[in-house]
Amino acid sequence: MERRQFLSRTVAGGLALGGAAALPQQSAPNPQRSNLPPGTSPSAWSVPRGPGSPLLTPDYLTYADDLVIERDLPGKPHQGKVLAAFQAHSDDIILFCAGTVAKLVGEGYTGYLIRLSNDEKSGPSVGWGTTQNEIDSQEAAKALGLKFFSFYYRNHRMDDVAIIELRQRLIFMLRLLQVDTVFVMDPYDHYDENPDHLVVGKAVETACWMSTPGGGREYPEQLKAGLKPGRVREKYYHSRAPQGHNLVNRVVDISSYIDVKVRANVANKAKGPAGDNGARLRQELAKQGKRLPLLGNDDETANFQYTKHFIMEDFRTLGHQFGLEYAETFRYIGPEVSYEPSIRKYVEANAVPL
Repeated sequence: MERRQFLSRTVAGGLALGGAAALPQQSAPNPQRSNLPPGTSPSAWSVPRGPGSPLLTPDYLTYADDLVIERDLPGKPHQGKVLAAFQAHSDDIILFCAGTVAKLVGEGYTGYLIRLSNDEKSGPSVGWGTTQNEIDSQEAAKALGLKFFSFYYRNHRMDDVAIIELRQRLIFMLRLLQVDTVFVMDPYDHYDENPDHLVVGKAVETACWMSTPGGGREYPEQLKAGLKPGRVREKYYHSRAPQGHNLVNRVVDISSYIDVKVRANVANKAKGPAGDNGARLRQELAKQGKRLPLLGNDDETANFQYTKHFIMEDFRTLGHQFGLEYAETFRYIGPEVSYEPSIRKYVEANAVPL
């Protein structure tokens, strides 16, 4: 893994990011005085957020100095590649990284949405939550152009599951689908209160490593049955750390795919915060003899516009810091460095006859 260095400059001076415009100063509505000792600089950038969900943006982002802004690529440069977006719950991928997933699918990836819990805790009853969230997940996957799988573990009970069982199933999926790129909640998410997120993140991380050719002794019966070793090369870790901070080295421009992300969130009716809330607001206003032009004249338009204008505000605010219309952030882990090229180069330059 390549070496990471971190910025530790004063927030007031802005952050100089390699290859990106410096972040503009943000004027907080209620500025707080720092109690840092003289000469001490903060290393994390306080993130401006919208008035909506406090879960969509962490309090702070710590930017690596090799930060990359990933933009649209023309054509289908990723044709033949496979991505797997793993989520504990029906709204994890949909809220935090659906724009980037849609972008990669648009650039040629074949994609899979893999949910690990049954989402039973989200709804007026266990049966309703289980059924409706499965329907929502299937519809969201369809909106993103993904195929859908679910493992159906008990919601908020995933730390009951033996990690070795979960890992074995994940290794099987990574080998079966020949996944190149993974999306998952950061296994080291700071102050995340949901136990399922951390269980899934850690299980996926270890399964990626153990499924590879170097892990050929892991579940050899899978390979004897015809599966090929896994080939995961890239991981996009996203965070839900409302009380903490997130380490970021990649900002993805999702402006071209924001409408796809909106439609995926509209499909997430059981949990929201999108779903049918636009239609509900439109109906509530109609009872008062009012209308909001933003919401249009029908429920479908109301849901779409409500989601794009209100729920996507955090991603719009984040994007504007980088001169983008909308953005998502990740801790990106790329292919491991191979020693082979440098060894071969040295041999060619220094080998002598016997």
